[in-house]
Order: sequence, then structure tokens, then C-alpha cells
Amino acid sequence: MKSILTQARILYLTEDPHKITAQLQGETFTLSSAQPLRNDISTDEITPIPALAYYDERLGSFVWTGLKCSNENPIRKNAVINAGVNVVVGGLRYGKGSSREHSPVAEKAAGIQLVIAESFERIYRQNADNIGLLTSTDMGLLARLERGDVVTIEDIIAGREDTSRQVLQCGGLLPWWKAQLNQYGLPQLVGTELTEKRMTLCEKIIARHLLTGIHSSGNALHLRPDWRFIHEYYTAMCGHMLKRTFGDNLTLWQPESVVTFEDHLPYMHQSKVHVEQKLTGDLEHLLDAHRAFTQQWRLTAHRYNLDGDGAEGISHALMAERYALPGQIIIGTDSHTPHCGALGCLAIGVGSTDMAASMVTGVFRLMSPDSVRVVFTGRLPEGTGAKDMILQLLSTEWIRQGNGIGKVFEFCGDTIERLSIDDRITLTNMVAELGGVSGLIAPDSNTVNFLKERRGIHFTLEPWMHSDEGASYAAVIEIDCRELSPMVASPGDPGNGLALSQLTEPVKIDIAYGGSCTAGKRDDFDEYHKVLHWAVQKGKKIPSDVMLYLQFGTMDVYEYCHERGYLETFKNAGAILLKPACGACANCGPGASFNSNQVTISAINRNFPGRSGPGKVWLASPSTVVASAVKGEIISFNDLRMLYPT
Repeated sequence: MKSILTQARILYLTEDPHKITAQLQGETFTLSSAQPLRNDISTDEITPIPALAYYDERLGSFVWTGLKCSNENPIRKNAVINAGVNVVVGGLRYGKGSSREHSPVAEKAAGIQLVIAESFERIYRQNADNIGLLTSTDMGLLARLERGDVVTIEDIIAGREDTSRQVLQCGGLLPWWKAQLNQYGLPQLVGTELTEKRMTLCEKIIARHLLTGIHSSGNALHLRPDWRFIHEYYTAMCGHMLKRTFGDNLTLWQPESVVTFEDHLPYMHQSKVHVEQKLTGDLEHLLDAHRAFTQQWRLTAHRYNLDGDGAEGISHALMAERYALPGQIIIGTDSHTPHCGALGCLAIGVGSTDMAASMVTGVFRLMSPDSVRVVFTGRLPEGTGAKDMILQLLSTEWIRQGNGIGKVFEFCGDTIERLSIDDRITLTNMVAELGGVSGLIAPDSNTVNFLKERRGIHFTLEPWMHSDEGASYAAVIEIDCRELSPMVASPGDPGNGLALSQLTEPVKIDIAYGGSCTAGKRDDFDEYHKVLHWAVQKGKKIPSDVMLYLQFGTMDVYEYCHERGYLETFKNAGAILLKPACGACANCGPGASFNSNQVTISAINRNFPGRSGPGKVWLASPSTVVASAVKGEIISFNDLRMLYPT
């Protein structure tokens, strides 16, 4: 097979920013001299917010410009291109976070041919495969590259699953699918028969969506999703890929099962980073391309509000409110698509190429996943909730070492049975932070009641909609919720969880943010109101040097709060109310920090460097976020009430 790397110019992404600068200036390092490598490099760091205004080769200029090492950003715009780098090396869990395919596209556009890391996050690596960017976890390749030996494609993809090898040898997923369609036509659904084997709920859902007629081998599953959805950050890239591959022969498969959303950018003109870097014109172009694609194919669309204030809702939040049903498969271009798994469906985040391929074929490719059973038991102590549960799980060493990558997390136990659907959603939403493919909770009477109350649907649970006793799991994790206390995650990673009682000194805050898909639901706003109503009754307001933002996940949540009189309480307390959008969570609107000295406490799902602006972000539950806003420093509602007894 043709050699591809005979003169490797390697960039080791290290913890030491000075070593990175030296490499970009021409100094040569080896794996041993570059240590320690940076772990947990997120897609927010590979392609920070300014890069997302683009979807083509221009992305190469921005690659790793958000990378933070020892509190420094050592890589500037165009630095990688100018240095002629073609191989990059990282540590554990490379590509954490967003499903943004912009990251591998940027790497490839900058001239990178191979990314080597100790381990990769699932979405990132699948996105890289899909565009033909080579990745490897074989650190032994580096000694050969350092010596100048010839390394072939076969050397790099040795050990990969067969379908992934085929996709890479074709140059990417869309060329592979084009060849499949030309030779074999569209695949067909196998059927809905389940085996007598004891199965997990995930295995049962997969069995009912399996396709045949796809000529590949290995453990790749080809599934027919019930719903596919995409938002305005991805549609232009998706449409660009489809046009480039299929030209005027493009036809979408069952466009009535595709839903489009405008949810990331309604506040772009109030976003400091977008305005100061003069990106709003490019973002308007993305929006125009999104709307043109939606109109061309007559897709179901959820748009910005007509009054120009916010949007109808965040994509996966609306999918849970309006579309998702138990037993379905849903794919969406957002890493938090597992949000919908609280309803008992298999919901999976994908990149632009996977979505583009599904648009044409009605097929989604998934490596056969193992399931992890997480059993939560015991009654939650006063002042704790679902966010504390997931932060506790994220803080375990098993998760931090990347053992959750590529797994489906099934949440169960008597604690789960007592949780509302809104609170269950907090758990499945943050499966993205666990590294998982999806999160599932078996549907029950709570699910049926949710569907009836929110949608007027009289849903009947089917006998198969649960995991069988004795089903096989990759791991079983048990957490006794009686021992839980209010949690936070310190800045840098959602896995930096610790009990609030472990803080050794006060943490002064500048910004408190409640909202996003994770914490913009009805039950979350019940919590915000509970704390702020108490504060108002005590004659307290948000201090003048703290900004509290509350952003609704959907307009349905806004109406819920309006009907209950919450809005008046929020305003009396001094909160700034925002209509639905991804907003500060994605550094796309009010609530994001302006400078590196600011400290934020936030109810969002991730706090990677640069995620919500240049400042430091602590993660916490809804009640802890607003209690901290009242006090001006991080504190639980339990402790706040103790300071001001009745």
C-alpha cells in the first residue's frame, strides 16, 4: 500500500506551553522529551467559537488556537500551517466535548495527516474517520516517525474495525456511501424480531432498527433512525458536503423525518466574541444557508422568535418536548442529543458527515456499544438533586480515566424511579461528558404521564421496553445517594467534581448562569424560583457586582414560568431573563465571561477552557447557582439558609 508519511513534522501537544512554542519555531522533540502530554483536549480548544463561523478550508487557520496549557494559549492563528506540521500527538481522551466536526476538518485543512493520542472520544474519532483524517492510538508509531521510517496507511489503520478501515481507504464516509449506493442501492430494514438472549434495553432498540443490504464486515451496526435533527451551526457544512459528493443528483431520504433548529445564534449580536471579532456577517451567512436548505427540502423547522428575542427552543430540548418516544432512535448534530434518552429512546449525537450520510440514506453507522449499568439508590438528601448525582459520577476515577468512552449508560435504581422526567434528563443529557454514546432510562409510569401532560399523548408501554434480568453489562456502578451532598466541578473539566464542603476558602463569583439544555427545564426553574422567592422574602437581591442570568430552554418553559408568576420574582431578585438559546453555554450570548479574571458559577454541562468565555467556570446544580448569586460566592442553598435563619 502507498506510503503516506515519509517526512513527519510532529507537534506534541504538551502541558508545557513553552515546549509547544519551541516546536512551532522549529525545535524537534521526541515523545519522551515532550512529556507530559495534555490530556482531555476538548473540541472547544481545537476549534474555539470564532472558528465556527466557517465550514471549509478557512478552519485550518484556527486549529488549536483555544488550547490552554498552564493557563496560556501557546498556539496563534495560522501558526500550525506556517510550521508545516503534519502529525499531532495528544494524551488521554482527545477530542472531548462537542460533536462539532469543525475540529477534524480544521486539522485536515491545516495540513494534518495523522492524529495520535492515547485515547479518543467517540464522536471526535468517528468524525475524523468520516472525513478521511487518520487517527491512531498506537504510540509506538512515533518512534518510527521520529526516525524517519516510512509509515503506511495500513500501519496506521491496523487493528481498526473493518468498516472504519473501508471508510478511511475510500477517503471518507460520503465517498464510501456513494460507492455502496451505486452498487447495491438503499439498504432495507431487517425487522423487529428480538432474540431469546437476555438483552439490555439498548440491545433491544438496536435490534428493532437494524438494516440489511450493507456490504461491510466487522462490528459496525447500520441503523435506521426514527428522527434526525440538525441546527444552524452545522447545516451549511452538511449541505456543502452533500453538494460536493452528489451534485445535482442529490435526493433526501424521507425528509419528513428531518427536523431543523435555529438555537445557537439568536443572541449573536449580543455576544462579545462575535461582535468584537466581526463574525456576525459570516454567522448570518450560516443562518441563510441553513434556511435555504430547510426550505429547499421542505423540512420541519423551529426558528428564532418573530420578535427577535431568542428562539423557540434548544434543539434536543424541543425534541424531548415534541417528538421523542420510547423505543425510538434519534440522531442529532449536538453532543447532548442523549438528552432525549430519559424518555427511553436511544438518542445519539453525530457530526456533519454522519448527518449528511443519513440525509441521503436514512442510515446511521454505529460501532456496537457495550452498556454500563449505573444504579442510584437511596433518598436524595435535602438540597441535592440530579446535577449532584451526575457530577458525583463524573468525578469517579473510572470515568476520569476514559472507561465510559463509547458506552451506553443505563440509569436505574429506586432513586431514578422517584425522579421526574426533567430531572432524569439532567442525567442523560450529561452522558456526553461521561464520554458515552448515549444514556437510557427505561420508560415507566412517569414517562407515560410526561407524554400525556406535555403532548396529550396516551402512550402504552410495550412489554419489551426494559432490560432483561441477567443481561450483560461492561460494568455496573453503584452510587448510594444517601451519602450525596451538594457538588461543584472546579474549572477546566466536568470531571473535577468535589463536595462543596471540601472547598477550603470562599470562591467569589462575578457571574451566575442558570439555563441551557441541561438546566433550562421546568423543574430547574422551580429550583431557581424556590431560592429567589426565599431571598426576596428575606429582603435580599443579587449584589450589584454579580450578574445572574436565567435562560429558558424552550418557550414552553417560559410560558410555564409566566403562568406561575415566577417572572416577577426573578425580576424582583435582580435576575436578567433570557429567551431560549444555547447562549452562554456555547459562548454565544449574554452570560459568557468577558475576561480571564471573571469567575462564573453555572448550571450548564461543561466547563472546558474557553467554553463560556475566557473566565473560570464552576459547574453546580440550579439551586447552588442561584444561592451563590445571592451570596456573591459559591454556597449551597442549605448553607445560605443557615446564615439567615427564620
